[in-house]
Amino acid sequence: MASVEKVPMLASGYDKLAADLVKLREERPVIVDAIEEARAHGDLSENAEYHAAKERQGQVEAMISDIEDKISRAQVIDPKTLSGDKVLFGSTVTLLDEDNKPVKYQLVGESETDAGGGKISFNSPLGRALIGRQLEDEVELTVPSGDKYYLIEKIEFV
Repeated sequence: MASVEKVPMLASGYDKLAADLVKLREERPVIVDAIEEARAHGDLSENAEYHAAKERQGQVEAMISDIEDKISRAQVIDPKTLSGDKVLFGSTVTLLDEDNKPVKYQLVGESETDAGGGKISFNSPLGRALIGRQLEDEVELTVPSGDKYYLIEKIEFV
């Protein structure tokens, strides 16, 4: 029997997925109406509105299926319930780069990432390099632009 891989995420990420699912489900009848209206125009072989509506219907159904799958496998984690001295999913880590400039990231699920907002995937190269590390650990990371070095200055569970 195959095991179902859990999808870790924060509560905010789960709520966003659920809201996206509601919006997509609300779009279904609108798409069906657009298809029916386009069908009424006659010849479907050269009917751009019909083909566009059918394509959108396929996209929406695929997105609904993907979100339903993620929600069904969701493992919602509240970082406030975590503690310890190691970097874990949901923890917020302050790093010092090579120039001793602090950068702060929270390790989140793949669907929650926002690098500009300081949220990186636990599965990203930096996220994988940080998981399990402790305070004052040095982290070396190879990225396309070259090697990066960080020092873990602070680990928070907020």
